[in-house]
Amino acid sequence: LLSCREQPIFSTRAHVFQIDPATKRNWIPASKHALTVSYFYDATRNVYRIISVGGTKAIINSTITPNMTFTKTSQKFGQWADSRANTVYGLGFASEQHLSQFAEKFQEVKEAARLAREKSQDKTELTNPALSITSHQVLPSPIISSNGPGEDKLFRSQSADVEITTEKERLKKMLSEGSVSEVQWEAEFFSLQDNNSKLVAALHEANANVDQWKKQLSAYQEETESLRQRVAELESQGAHDSSSENNKEELSQTLEELELLIKAKDEEIQMLKSQKCGRWEAEGEREETLQKLQELEARNAELEQRLHLAEQSLAETLAEREKLQGEVAKAAEIMDVKIFELSEIRQGLAKLVES
Repeated sequence: LLSCREQPIFSTRAHVFQIDPATKRNWIPASKHALTVSYFYDATRNVYRIISVGGTKAIINSTITPNMTFTKTSQKFGQWADSRANTVYGLGFASEQHLSQFAEKFQEVKEAARLAREKSQDKTELTNPALSITSHQVLPSPIISSNGPGEDKLFRSQSADVEITTEKERLKKMLSEGSVSEVQWEAEFFSLQDNNSKLVAALHEANANVDQWKKQLSAYQEETESLRQRVAELESQGAHDSSSENNKEELSQTLEELELLIKAKDEEIQMLKSQKCGRWEAEGEREETLQKLQELEARNAELEQRLHLAEQSLAETLAEREKLQGEVAKAAEIMDVKIFELSEIRQGLAKLVES
């Protein structure tokens, strides 16, 4: 394929496509992976070619001529028609920069091919005097009417040029009708695939969030149920405390009665003490009075002890009641917070389900 006189002047990598010869609309990929696409220059023949090889097969072997045009059909795709190969080549690049570099090199090579052709024509006219006649000295009528061998050869050359021009017009029409829309459909397809991937990722993330919210909701429900049970226990204890309140009132009333009794006994003792000297006329009465006095003092000590125990029990009952009331208030506050959070989670789940 390549001769030793040809040298690469530019290389890049791209996905290579050829137009479907049957439909002239669809692209056929030349390989599954990107290939190396290179510009080669033959200094001996002054010819430029685009060549790409896949394995042992030449995927692209296109000689650049001045009448070729490289067209950018998208940000990363370009194409050109080769009438000699009777096909259209398409290249898909990894970036817009690679496409621009290839297009610029194509324009440079095309201009070099044009200059090379003009230089070759000038050399041919200088070496062959018969071809140095100016164009206005050649009359068209003998070429059409004459049947000589020279004129017949020139007529066939003009027919070939007409056929090449017709082929170029057909290829341009084919490109304008099919190739551009095909690349646009391909770009739209890739964009839809990207959007679909993003939507799938967002859906997975939403499902994960829903699962996490469900677990959190279940935990809140369990905690709320335990708080309800605790509140029920505290309410039952409160009912028990109400009965204890009744007992406390009875105990307070008993204490008051005991205090009055102690006060009366104290007064009786004082009176007895003040009157004992005058009234104790006999020994028997004195002993009886002393015994009664001792009994009263023992009774007084017992009543004082009962009063102390009753006051201590009352203080403990009041402290326990205040503690229970604090726990009930705290549990009620926690339950209100959890119920509010549960309501917000339910609203979030409802919005997620609606979306």
